[in-house]
Amino acid sequence: MKHLPFLSAIRLTVVCLLFFSGFYTLVILGFAQLAPNHGEGESVTMNGKTTGYLLEGQSFTKDIYFNGRPSAAAYNAAASSGSNKGPSNPDYLKEVQNRIDSFLVHNPGIKKTDIPSDLVTSSGSGLDPDISPAAAYIQTERIAKARGISDKKINALIDSSITKPFIGIAKVNVLKINIALDQLK
Repeated sequence: MKHLPFLSAIRLTVVCLLFFSGFYTLVILGFAQLAPNHGEGESVTMNGKTTGYLLEGQSFTKDIYFNGRPSAAAYNAAASSGSNKGPSNPDYLKEVQNRIDSFLVHNPGIKKTDIPSDLVTSSGSGLDPDISPAAAYIQTERIAKARGISDKKINALIDSSITKPFIGIAKVNVLKINIALDQLK
């Protein structure tokens, strides 16, 4: 029997299909079952109502809250994606400039050069739930003024909200800190 070159490719395709859609999927599902909440994500419930998810960015536009990272997907998890616009794309540059202008209007006294990039650029997924500590601290004055509380209280809240992973960059979860803001007396 003559060896057909495409037969090897078909066999490899079938093996990969069975492995990646069957075995691999079941292994990942098994690991997810060991995670907190059995891989369903960590939701936040207040007064019996789910208010958000800790692993998903959300829009906060009122001056009394910390602003999160902008979303290229309009905070829609089903449409999670980046904008795929490069740093020289005129539309992208206009978007970033609009975000900078808006930030400066809501945060007078801040210089454009002091704005952390994570407050004006969206993440790769468009759903980043975290901001850098610098992005949180730069919003202190606006939030303190809007809420009628001291900058020290806001800075202490930020200090207590910073998480430092074993390997990674320090971050502040925007949903968690905004809930904590609402619970401040």
